[in-house]
Amino acid sequence: MRYFIHIGYHGLRYGGWQKQPGVSNVQGVIETALTQILKTPIFINGCGRTDAQVHASQFFFHMDVEKEWDFDLQFRLNKLLPHSIAVFDIFPVDDQRHARFDAVMRSYDYFIHTYKNPFLHGLSSFYLLKDLDLDKMKQAAALLPQYKDYRAFCTSPDKYEHTICNVMSARLMADENADRIRFQISSNRFLGKMIRIIMGQLLKIGRGVVSLDEFEHHLISRETPELITPAHPQGLYLSRVVYPYLNIPPRTAFSAILQNQDDTLWKTI
Repeated sequence: MRYFIHIGYHGLRYGGWQKQPGVSNVQGVIETALTQILKTPIFINGCGRTDAQVHASQFFFHMDVEKEWDFDLQFRLNKLLPHSIAVFDIFPVDDQRHARFDAVMRSYDYFIHTYKNPFLHGLSSFYLLKDLDLDKMKQAAALLPQYKDYRAFCTSPDKYEHTICNVMSARLMADENADRIRFQISSNRFLGKMIRIIMGQLLKIGRGVVSLDEFEHHLISRETPELITPAHPQGLYLSRVVYPYLNIPPRTAFSAILQNQDDTLWKTI
C-alpha cells in the first residue's frame, strides 16, 4: 500500500532533504521515526531536494507499507519528530503515484530583509543593502517566464539530461517600507541552486552591478556568468507542490512574522 504524506519543515539545522552519511537531513530523521513507529524498515521518496538550511512550507513524500496500521500515525509521528518537522496529512494513493515524478508544478519563495532583525534570523536572508532598484529587479524577474533554458543559472548543468525549465511565473514583491523583499517563482522543475543563483543576480541588478541586458544575455546565450554568487539559503522556501490529481493549499504560511494569512502585507511592486 502506498501513502502520500504532506509535511513542512524548518531546514536551518539540516544539511538538506536528501539522506546522506554524516549529515543531519530531513529524510533520514523521518525514516528513522517511521521505522521506530511501524516496527519495520521504511524508506521514503520525496517530491524533490532542498539544499542545506533551506525550508519547505509544503513538501510531499510517499512510502510503501505491507500492512496498514491501526492507530493514529500522524499523531505519533508529530510526537516523535522534532519541532522543526510537522506532519499535516497522510492519505492512501494508487500504487503508481510518485511524489517526485508526478509533480507538475513547484513554487518557491525567497525572503530578504535589509535591516538587522533578530526575529527574522533563520527565516529570512539578511542583506544590509540600501536603495535597491526594485523596479529593475522586477523587470528582470518578469523576463524569466519568457525563456526555457536555464543552463546559465545552474552550478552543475552537465549532470542533467537537459536544462529546460518551464517557468510559469516569477514576481517580486516588497512591504510598504521596501526593506523586506519576497521573490516567488513557479516551474515544473528547477536545477541545482537555480533559484539562489537567480536571486543573487537580482540583487546585483538592484545594486547596479549587473544590467538588465547582461541578465537577459545569459538567458539567451545560456552562458554562465563569470562570477556566480548564490543568495543565502536561509531565505528560501519550497512553498507549493501541485500534482494532476492533488492540489492541497499549504498548511503553514511560512511564519506569522513573514506573511499574514490574508497576504495583505505583500504588495506587487
